[in-house]
Amino acid sequence: MSHDAGRDARADQDIDGFFSTARVAARREAVELPADSYTHFLIDLDDPKLAGVRGMDYEEFSRDRRRAPFLQELLGSWQALYDEPFTGVTSDGTVRPGLYDLPEHPDVDPAPQRAAERLLAVLTEDELLALRHPLTARQWRAWSNPEFVVHRVGLRLETLPDEKVTAILGVVRASLSPEGYRRVTGAMTLNAVLGELVGLPTVMNDRSYWFSLFGTPDPLAPWGWQLFGHHVAVNFVSVGGRHVIAPVFLGGEPALTEQHPPLFAAREAAALELVGSLDAEQRARAVVYESVLDPAMPEGRLHPADERHVAGAFRDNRVIPHEGIRARDLTDRQRTLLRTVVADFLVLLKEPQREATLALFDAHRDDTWFAWYGATDGSQPCYLRIQSPVIVAELDHHAGVWLSNRLPARFHVHTTLRHPNGNDYGRALIARWHERTG
Repeated sequence: MSHDAGRDARADQDIDGFFSTARVAARREAVELPADSYTHFLIDLDDPKLAGVRGMDYEEFSRDRRRAPFLQELLGSWQALYDEPFTGVTSDGTVRPGLYDLPEHPDVDPAPQRAAERLLAVLTEDELLALRHPLTARQWRAWSNPEFVVHRVGLRLETLPDEKVTAILGVVRASLSPEGYRRVTGAMTLNAVLGELVGLPTVMNDRSYWFSLFGTPDPLAPWGWQLFGHHVAVNFVSVGGRHVIAPVFLGGEPALTEQHPPLFAAREAAALELVGSLDAEQRARAVVYESVLDPAMPEGRLHPADERHVAGAFRDNRVIPHEGIRARDLTDRQRTLLRTVVADFLVLLKEPQREATLALFDAHRDDTWFAWYGATDGSQPCYLRIQSPVIVAELDHHAGVWLSNRLPARFHVHTTLRHPNGNDYGRALIARWHERTG
């Protein structure tokens, strides 16, 4: 066996049946996108990976998954991060104050409050006890995105009757833009598609999600809700006339089907147009790594669960150094494309709220960084990050978990959105509210 063949063999070892070392192993050759549809990477339904857990409900499956040593180590690291006091994502370890403020004359949107009150009216006392948490409860930070359960927070949709699920989704619908609601429920639908594709509908379906309310619904005083589960995590806060939706985690495996359009097609198209427009000097700065598995990456840059994205579950306090090119060094057209990508990350916000958040992004444009990993022509899987004092947004192509592709592909996507320097979960604006109201 040649040296390279031996390296490749070591680079493609199973970790626990669901994860392979190939997803984090450096390789000199390009990582090409598969030419085949995701359907060519479906695992045989008789494969022990699927057959061994078929028929389990989400609790049984979670107990089974927790037996894996790799997962035990991962959960231990997540618990340690969860136990840290919240400070917020930063670029250098120091939170920058004074970045977020409330409007002097708020334009109140009563729809989320009214929908939340309708939900509260149809729940039993025990359900209300599970659903409701204080605004400052640490459970805000308990969300995660795997298909197995890490923390049980709130009500599990699949255990509820249809009318109560409808009431919960009514809160989500009333809080989000129409296109944002379609994006979130589209990811939930694709989770159900995945469950059917692999014959595990009791593990992955469109109700495999937890929902909680934090605080007391009010037109101005701070309150919020949280929805999370496989490939979906949305944290919504209303305070003083502003809506904050962060952290957000949305993804899909597959992220498209013949019946369901790609979740992030417009976002990827605008990003590819932007990176493809860079001249040689701009490209040299923006393209941090030539491949998503570039050997130049430092030790620890790739994570077997998160792969390249750095702002996912339990990363509330992560220090994320700037990478790439500053927006002030882009052309006007390129800055417009960058803003288009950011606007799509903010699509969950209703239009007035989205424009207010984009205005905040615009105010920090010169201190915004754009980083790209991979080819710039769409021929390879990629990773992108947009980072400013008020936004961290990522898109990352992943290897298969429930599909058999050992290397990243466009049909498994993770995206994250955060408001760094302390405004995840609306924390900075809630603090500002208390300063104003005493």
